[in-house]
This record gives sequence, C-alpha cells and structure tokens, in this order.
Amino acid sequence: MQLYPHLAFDGQCEAAFKFYEECLHGRTTFMMTYENTPMDLQTPADWRKKISHATFALANFMFSGSDASPEQYQKPQGFALQFNLSDPVEAERIFKALAENGTVQMPLQETFWALRFGVLVDQFGIPWMVNCEKPA
Repeated sequence: MQLYPHLAFDGQCEAAFKFYEECLHGRTTFMMTYENTPMDLQTPADWRKKISHATFALANFMFSGSDASPEQYQKPQGFALQFNLSDPVEAERIFKALAENGTVQMPLQETFWALRFGVLVDQFGIPWMVNCEKPA
C-alpha cells in the first residue's frame, strides 16, 4: 500500500506542477486534461484544457493533483506537505524556491530540534514545511 496526497487547484494545476519540477527537481510522470477523458462532453468548454489528473514523483515521494471545478474548489487548510532533509543547504534551496511569490509563515531557521525548519504557503496556495533535523 502507498499513501500519497492529492492536491486540488483552482485552475493552476499545470503551472503548479511545472513550478514543482523546477523547485524540487522531481518530474511530472502523468498529466491528462479533462478534454482527454470520458468527461469531456460534460465539462464546460472553458474547463476542458484544465487538468483532470497529474502525478508528480521525486525519489520515493509522490503526490497527485487536479483542477477542481470552481464550484467544488476549496482552499487547502489543515495540512502541510513536509520535506525532511539531512542537508541544510538543500533545505535552504527548496524553501527559497517554494517561497517564491508565496507567503512565508515561519522563516527557515535553526530550532531546538532542527538545523533548519520553516513553514510557507506557495504561490498556488499549498502549505509546506521544510525540516532538516539535527544529527542524533
């Protein structure tokens, strides 16, 4: 069994996945628009080129995403995607990249448990935590 998050976007899924490829150095392994599904004719014409399903992979980490219709979209809340890293330089790179045009809620900094820890919401509304724990 595998457990991975599914992210809902308000029409920006394709742009978000391209952004994540740049920031995280992972890759989009699958992307399909509504016009290429059996739901094509039930989808409003202005929504057919939006993403019905996409999958992102980075090593063993995966998540999927899609564009939720405007009447079904809800702003993400109550969760965050967390990166656990061992390299503080890589933690800083990822945090800085994800924070571009987003909102930093806690700057990346040393804490009592971590060499680096920070919290942000990216430009697409997705919450992230970057954690680089201190060696045991």
